[in-house]
Amino acid sequence: MMDIVKNFKLLKKTLSDNVKIVAVSKTKSKEKILEIYNTGHKDFGENRIQELKEKYNDLPKDIKWHMIGHVQKNKVKYIAPFIELIHSVDSFKLLGEINKQAEKNKRIIKCLLQIKIAKEESKFGLFKDEVEGLILLSNNLKNVKIIGLMGMATFTDNQKIIDKEFKEISSLFKNLKILYPQLSILSIGMSSDYLIAINNGTNMVRIGSQIFGDRNN
Repeated sequence: MMDIVKNFKLLKKTLSDNVKIVAVSKTKSKEKILEIYNTGHKDFGENRIQELKEKYNDLPKDIKWHMIGHVQKNKVKYIAPFIELIHSVDSFKLLGEINKQAEKNKRIIKCLLQIKIAKEESKFGLFKDEVEGLILLSNNLKNVKIIGLMGMATFTDNQKIIDKEFKEISSLFKNLKILYPQLSILSIGMSSDYLIAINNGTNMVRIGSQIFGDRNN
């Protein structure tokens, strides 16, 4: 049987204190989440709103839930009361809906802008030249706060491609940070490529299989 607590502790040892781990718990049982939670870890990521809502209802209320998957506008209302951070904002319409639902819940919801760095058509995200306009537009929305960027590299074994894509978003992040000091989070890197992401200045990694293994239970 896989020792996920041991996996988690080994992972933590490879990262410096300034890199936050979001433990990606999609499809994982509540029991497994509690095993990691009981080590003192609070940040967990889900990519389906229905599953996230169910886990929020059943698990300790001090867990900080991250929405890391694509968000449909009509489902924002289900997570608005409790979500810690939405990683995948890729349009002003979605940002507007998050703002509306946050206002209803008397909250300010923190968001990351998802940047399209991969070459795959299936990946969501903003093009680099759209980012600044969205940050400026967001200044009119009082219940959302853009605090950084998120990116997903091309799914490939070619580390040079991944490194090139992470360098692109890291450079964009550094340049934008000068103009918009509220940007503090660069969320790049998953189980297969987080070491490349660390070399490119990430301070938040989204790790699933490296902790929980590949099996869905």
